[in-house]
Amino acid sequence: MATPTFIFTSFGSSFKVVVENLEKLSVEQIQSIELFVQNRKGIFDFTNYTFSIQKRIDFFEFEKLVESTNLKAHCILKELAKKKEYRVGFGQYKGMFYSELPDSYLIWLKSNYIGSDKKHIESEIKKRRL
Repeated sequence: MATPTFIFTSFGSSFKVVVENLEKLSVEQIQSIELFVQNRKGIFDFTNYTFSIQKRIDFFEFEKLVESTNLKAHCILKELAKKKEYRVGFGQYKGMFYSELPDSYLIWLKSNYIGSDKKHIESEIKKRRL
């Protein structure tokens, strides 16, 4: 039986995890991963093998969280390349970097925002594979 491999990427106020070998896992393993995510009010996306939880947590806290459950998994930290970052210039997240926004807010902005920062929003969505 394969061991789940979690590739962890932090986005400031949230994080995303890619389950690298989801197709090799048993139904029971997938169900326990899904339960792990649901218990933390997260979202499991089966189309791109990812889950996200809107909580500030670093990789080491995530590793401890996984270890404290019955979920046996191999965790890997993925560092994002540092590029010039753009800050939000409006609304409740004014002053924050786009990379720090919650996934749900970025998705909402994609459909509802029509200003000059649209390209930054689309770029961040593409980078996170939302």
